[in-house]
Amino acid sequence: MTDRVPQDTVDELDRRVIAALQLNGRAPWSAVARWVGASETTAQRRYRSLCERGLLRVVGTMELDRTGEGSSMLVRVQALPGRGLDLAAKLAASPDVRFLAVVTGSADLIVDFVARDNDEMMRMLFTDLPGAELITSTEAVAVIRAFTSAAVWDTGLLPPEAARELRPASLTSSCERDDWDRAPQALTGLEQDVAAALKDDGRLQVSVLARRLGHTESSVARAMDRLISRGVLQFRTLVEPRLLGYEAEFMVWLSIEPDRLDSAGRQLARHPGTKFLGAATGRFNLAGHMVLPRRADLFRYTSDVIGALPGLIAYDVTLHLATLKYSWHLMDHTI
Repeated sequence: MTDRVPQDTVDELDRRVIAALQLNGRAPWSAVARWVGASETTAQRRYRSLCERGLLRVVGTMELDRTGEGSSMLVRVQALPGRGLDLAAKLAASPDVRFLAVVTGSADLIVDFVARDNDEMMRMLFTDLPGAELITSTEAVAVIRAFTSAAVWDTGLLPPEAARELRPASLTSSCERDDWDRAPQALTGLEQDVAAALKDDGRLQVSVLARRLGHTESSVARAMDRLISRGVLQFRTLVEPRLLGYEAEFMVWLSIEPDRLDSAGRQLARHPGTKFLGAATGRFNLAGHMVLPRRADLFRYTSDVIGALPGLIAYDVTLHLATLKYSWHLMDHTI
C-alpha cells in the first residue's frame, strides 16, 4: 500500500509553472511551456491541478491610486490573550479586508483595510470594526505611495530572460513610474465590468468574458488592453511562499529620516525578497512584505539589508505564522 501524497506537495515543474504565472498571470500557454520545459498540455494540466488543490489562484487586481477607487490602511492589531485566531476569523470574513496575516512580535495580526474615502475608513476602523471586543490595541498607517508591489515580484526560479519575455511592458516597479502626480483616470462602465469579472479568475478567456458581460469579444479585448497598458489592471498569482522555497514570510516596519525616505525605499525595493514596499504615515514611514528562504536568513537580512538603509532610525519585524488573505481572497487555512 502506497503512502498518500500530501495535498500541498509540489515538484520543480509545478514551481516553474507558478514562477512563469507570477511574471504574467495571463501569459499564453505557449510561452509558459517554453520557459518551464514542458508541453503546453502538461503546463495547463499542472496549473489546473494546483488550482483544484487550492494551492494556486490567478486573479486580476486594480491599482487603487490609478483609479481613485480607494486607499489602503495597514493596521497592526493586538488581540486579547488567547483570542487572536478568533479575531482573525472575524476580520478575514470582512469584505473590506484585502490582506490578513497572523504574526509574532509587536503585533498579533496585520490587516490591510481598503476604503473609498475617509468616511468609509472611519466606519471600518471605529464604528464597524469586526471583532472589536477582542482587540486590545491598534496602530494604523496609511500607505501613500508604493515602491514595488507583489504583481511585479520575481520568484527567481526562472532566468532573467523569462521576465523580459513574459512580463507585460506596462508592468514595472512603482519606483520607475512617472505618473504619481497625475489625477486618477475614471473607468468606463465596460472597463469596470471587465476588471470585476477578472477579480476571481484572472485567466478567463476573452470569449467567456464577452458572453458574461453581453459585449462583443473585440470590445472586451480592447477594454482589457486599455486597462493593462495604463497599469490599472494587474494580475496576481496567489500562492504560499513556502511552496516556492521561501520558509520565512514577514513584514518590516521602518522609521526613516524624511529626507532619506525615497532613497531607502528604492534601495529596499531592489532586494529580491521584497514583495511589497510602501511609504506610509505614522512612526513607521516605510512598510514592506518580505520573504526569505529560511528564518535563519533573517539574521543577515537584519544586519546587511536593514542595517544598510540610509537614514534608518528604528525598525521592527513581524514574522508571519499564517497568511490568511491575499488580494481579497482567503487562503487555504483553517482558523
